[in-house]
Amino acid sequence: MLNAIRERRSIRQYKPDPLTPGQINTLLEAAMMAPSARNGQPWHFVVCDDRAVIDALREEHPYAGMLAKAPVCIVVCGEANSPVPGYWQQDCAAATENLLLAACDMGLGTCWMGVAPREDRMEPVKRVLGLPEHIEPFNMIAVGYPDEHPPIPNRFCEEKVHLNHW
Repeated sequence: MLNAIRERRSIRQYKPDPLTPGQINTLLEAAMMAPSARNGQPWHFVVCDDRAVIDALREEHPYAGMLAKAPVCIVVCGEANSPVPGYWQQDCAAATENLLLAACDMGLGTCWMGVAPREDRMEPVKRVLGLPEHIEPFNMIAVGYPDEHPPIPNRFCEEKVHLNHW
């Protein structure tokens, strides 16, 4: 697990190779194993492998150029009327990180594209995917086989660690 945490990078160039349904299910299972407030599990996942849908999402998001070659885009969504109000975004973030780490461990690349809380990004994604009114798009994740290998930086910064108080 520590290797996946260290080696996970945002991938913006993908090979055209498709993912298998088994690979996608493994990623979704990993995502759904994330912790959530009072185990509310407010997440939903829209798996997009239709090129027309992926291209429509790419056109609506200003930083989604990597979707041009990604074979899959997973849109992580949350229930706005979750039984645990105010935590759906945190829960979806935990699910997203699990998915990203699982993908890295499987030799796949990913890139997280933020959607919520930006209404100018949320509304077009809702429209393209036909989301129900109570479902909010949280992010989009490009997934595929990496066609680049960004360097792995050392991000540990002792100045960011505070013991017992600031």
